[in-house]
Amino acid sequence: MLYDIGLTIDYDYAAASDRSRTLVRLLPADAPGVQRILSQRLDIRPRPDERREGRDFFGNRTVMAVWHGPIPSLQFQLALRMERLAIPARADLSPTLRALPAALAAETGLGPLSPHHFRGPSPRVPDVPEIAGFARGLVTGDMTTQDAIRTLGHALHAEMRFDSAATSVETGPEQAFAQRSGVCQDFAHVMIAGLRALGIPAGYVSGFLRTTPPPGQPRLEGADAMHAWVRAWAGPGIGWVEFDPTNDQTAGQDYVAIAQGRDYLDVAPVRGALRSAGGQDSRHAVDMVPLGEDA
Repeated sequence: MLYDIGLTIDYDYAAASDRSRTLVRLLPADAPGVQRILSQRLDIRPRPDERREGRDFFGNRTVMAVWHGPIPSLQFQLALRMERLAIPARADLSPTLRALPAALAAETGLGPLSPHHFRGPSPRVPDVPEIAGFARGLVTGDMTTQDAIRTLGHALHAEMRFDSAATSVETGPEQAFAQRSGVCQDFAHVMIAGLRALGIPAGYVSGFLRTTPPPGQPRLEGADAMHAWVRAWAGPGIGWVEFDPTNDQTAGQDYVAIAQGRDYLDVAPVRGALRSAGGQDSRHAVDMVPLGEDA
């Protein structure tokens, strides 16, 4: 599936900011067998005095932008054309939950995609006993790891309600789960906490979700902004699988990944520091258009 994707993020400051430094994660990367970037352009206005591109520990592409003087507003504009490949269905070769610890012990590497980085608490996903109890009540030791991942995702979709006004970007998974509502970030953080409580390594994916569903299918939640979903390690025979608890489905050809990490802090699209006074307004718009006969 081919897509043209446009993203605009605007910030307006009550007083011109001074000496701003911002780390941006908005440029996707090729993922063999999953997605291929055909063209992309990231415009930043006003033009930064310094701009450096690189990659972080998890392999996400980064742009560091620095302004030496005051700026009254800031805009990031991404234009992207890419191909999302179909991933064929595979047999469930994942170990049972009872056998998963032995499978993890056999993984000795500590590279960026090692499951060991995604097992314990992370800055935005602490241990939450209530979520752990909920997750453990859904599974048995004889269940395969892949079944456990899907079972928890289905259960959270049924248990929680999408509400764009219920939480903020700072809301933790314990509050979102207690009130049983939130946005895609909250669904993802709650599911990650539950999976880790089951001993399943789990992380966070940010990206885009197709805004226009195929004919006869309902519009998906979270499609008007950047989206978030979960990736979980299902053993050496399958590796990493991705599930969207907000929409109760496996992340397939309607999904384009931008960045991945342990939780939101590892993938925040725009994060930085500035000196200013007063508040700020921000706006966020996404347009994801399928191309070709099968769109």
